[in-house]
Amino acid sequence: MVNDSARPAAEPVQQAWALMHRFVEAHNRRGELSEALGFRLGGGRGKILFQLRDGPRTLGQLAEANGVDAPYATLIVDKLEAHGLVERRPHPDDRRRKLVTLTAAGHNAIATADTILLRPPPAIRSLPAEDLERLTEILTRLLEVDAAEPKSSTPR
Repeated sequence: MVNDSARPAAEPVQQAWALMHRFVEAHNRRGELSEALGFRLGGGRGKILFQLRDGPRTLGQLAEANGVDAPYATLIVDKLEAHGLVERRPHPDDRRRKLVTLTAAGHNAIATADTILLRPPPAIRSLPAEDLERLTEILTRLLEVDAAEPKSSTPR
């Protein structure tokens, strides 16, 4: 075991990020979600599934939104379709394109994921109201700054 006092002090920004990451990872519920769904909903599949909750999208739109090329987006959609979570439908304005849309099973999978993934851990629930308000304010500001920053076009 490494003695924490022997480590050099991290910059405050690194320390804050490391602590936030450690807390979130300590409460990772991917295993619970996989068990509830009956399959693993990997990162790319989960992101695309959740993006479809706002309505159908073309493969090109999904690829662009996720910083991947069209063939990779197609592979992800193929896997979601194999699980019965999405389906491809004709685009109303262009017969050459398809719209990817959620099925009833897809909507149910999202509801299940929300129930599991958005359940606050006991440590968060035990915070006093004042601390929860401050944490919410900070996280809201972080999300606003993040949304305002230009996104990298490098595929992930």
